[in-house]
Amino acid sequence: MTALWVIVPAYQEEARITGTLNALAAQRDREFTLLVADNGSTDGTVAAVRAFAERAPFPVEVLVEPEKGVGSAVDTAFRHAAARGATLLARTDADCLPAPGWTAAARAALLDCGGLVCGRVTARRDEHGPVGRAVFLVLVALGAFFGRIRPAHRRRHGYLTPYRMHAGNNMAITAELYRAVGGMPRRPSPTDRLFINRVRRHTTAIVHRRDMVVQNSTRRIRAYGVVGTARWYLDRGAGARAVDVR
Repeated sequence: MTALWVIVPAYQEEARITGTLNALAAQRDREFTLLVADNGSTDGTVAAVRAFAERAPFPVEVLVEPEKGVGSAVDTAFRHAAARGATLLARTDADCLPAPGWTAAARAALLDCGGLVCGRVTARRDEHGPVGRAVFLVLVALGAFFGRIRPAHRRRHGYLTPYRMHAGNNMAITAELYRAVGGMPRRPSPTDRLFINRVRRHTTAIVHRRDMVVQNSTRRIRAYGVVGTARWYLDRGAGARAVDVR
C-alpha cells in the first residue's frame, strides 16, 4: 500500500486557499486524499474547502484543530491521515501554489528514499514584483546558510546527517517515520527547524528534490518587513510582531 494524503493546515485563509486547492486539482498525479486542517478560522475558509470538495477530482476531508498553532494543526492532521491508512504524507500551506508535478515528485521520492523529502521553494509571482521575489529568495538562502553553520546543528550533538533546510510548506514523509520521530512539535510557527532535527536524530534518509516545487507566499515580507522576515527565517522571532501571519 502506498496511499498518499496531502495535508494543508489553514487559518483565516478564505482569500487564498482556493488558489491552493485549484493548484492541487491541477496535479498530474491526483491519486491522493486531501485533508485540510483548519485551526479555528472564523472566516469562510472551511466553506471554501467544502465548496471545492463538491467538484474536486479526489477525496477531500476537513478537520478542525482547536489547539492554536500550525504545529498542532499539522500534527493532528498527519496522525489522522495515518490512522486512516495513509502511508505517505505530503504537506503544503493554504497560501502556496504547488507546481503540477508536485505530488508525483513527492510520491516518487518517498518510495525511493523511505524517509523525509524536502522540496524547492520559490516565490509566488502574483504577490510581489521581481525585487520582492529576489528578496524572498535571499532570505530563504540566508536561513539555509545559518542552519548549516549553527553550532547547535552540528553532528556531534547526536545528529546522523548534516543539516538541510526544511520548508514545512513543501515536504513529504512516510507515515512510519513521522510516528517514529514523535511528530511535529505542537506549537506555533516556526516548527520546521525543530522537526527536521527530530528526523536527523533518527535517520539519514533525508533527500532534496528540485522537481518538487511550491510557490510560497511572500506576504510575510509585507507584514514583517525585510528585517523582521530575516529574524523569522533565522529563528529569532519577528521582533514586535510575534503573531505568525498565516
